[in-house]
Amino acid sequence: TGIHLEYSEVPYAQINTHIMLSAMAGNAEFDLAFPATFALPDLIESSAVENLDRFVEKYEPVHFRDDILYSLGDYYKNHFYGYQTDGDTYLMFYNKAWMRDKTENRIFKEKYGRSLNIPKTWEELDQMIAFFHRPEKGMYGGSLFRTPDHIAWEWWMRFHAKGYYPLDDSLKPQINNDAGVKALEELIHVSQFLEPKVDVNGLFENFESFCQGNKFCNIGWGGSQKYFNRPSSKVRGNLVYSSAPGGIVNDTLIRTPFFNWGWNYTVSSQSKEKEIAYLFSLFACSPYVSTVAIREPSGYFDPFRKNHYQDPEIINTYTKEFLKAHQESMGRCIPDFYLNGQGEYMGALKENLISAYQRKQSPKDALDLTAKQWQRITSKIGAESQKEQWQFLKSSYPSELRDILV
Repeated sequence: TGIHLEYSEVPYAQINTHIMLSAMAGNAEFDLAFPATFALPDLIESSAVENLDRFVEKYEPVHFRDDILYSLGDYYKNHFYGYQTDGDTYLMFYNKAWMRDKTENRIFKEKYGRSLNIPKTWEELDQMIAFFHRPEKGMYGGSLFRTPDHIAWEWWMRFHAKGYYPLDDSLKPQINNDAGVKALEELIHVSQFLEPKVDVNGLFENFESFCQGNKFCNIGWGGSQKYFNRPSSKVRGNLVYSSAPGGIVNDTLIRTPFFNWGWNYTVSSQSKEKEIAYLFSLFACSPYVSTVAIREPSGYFDPFRKNHYQDPEIINTYTKEFLKAHQESMGRCIPDFYLNGQGEYMGALKENLISAYQRKQSPKDALDLTAKQWQRITSKIGAESQKEQWQFLKSSYPSELRDILV
């Protein structure tokens, strides 16, 4: 096209804040921005990113989104704000050799009455983590995150798996009910069977630790698999994959895989080249160009279109086994908490979950405090506006979960 592009980089954890502050100061010097998907509601309400409906109507090809597996985070109150370009569903990784060892299977079956198969529920996973935790032998039950930035995501799945939405229709929090407290108690209890550094390991430290091959399980994304599948990794070729566990509700097994990150191409509301910025987004997320990006072994974009799963280079980068689990999970994800004030809601949750995890307050007290904080946030923002988006989110949960969650 002859259009010159200039790149401006900030650390990945600061992107959302940088976009917000630039908009508030009125000095956004970028046209195209790349925030995490969960940040879009706050950025939209602060008028930092542009409503793209008019460009979609004018330029988006017919059937462009037919094979996109998850696009809920692209919308806010039924308006379009940016193309998702990263399939960040949370997945489980298991040590294949340990799961298939005949002696371990015999001992486990004698103790629990079942074989060492992929766990269907969080309770089954917790049993397996405890079973394989043998620190005296240098073996650890898992590498599940226990840092403030990550702990809420696991609790979010554990809570949903017990059969509840986080809010009722009046926006009253349900996170502090018996199910929420039980989910937190179970998360805290199983933590004693994880490797010692889960409290401090960030994203890449977690990757490096799990690659040592002496942990039973981990939780992560496609970017995790790219790292684990590197030639130097000790877990390369020795992993079993699945979507996250679920729970038994009303005698029915439900699975609650979770889309908890992602990145969106968005257009700055202060851009003087909004149309061109949108067209770049459309180009970057097209079937061919997005495939080229996801092929990169050292990159961190993950499949989000059906055609990605058939590409030979992507298969080589991720493995067929991983992609099968990833595609299944992408098609059944519960959404992140895409409400105005998402950062405040989740920030309060993270802070109080960590407090309970560190035994500074009881799980019940931590979640009661979170519920009160959520009610204050909702009151400050305005309940009626939040109800509109919450009903939109509820309607976007997988149909099999909408029939069960209350």
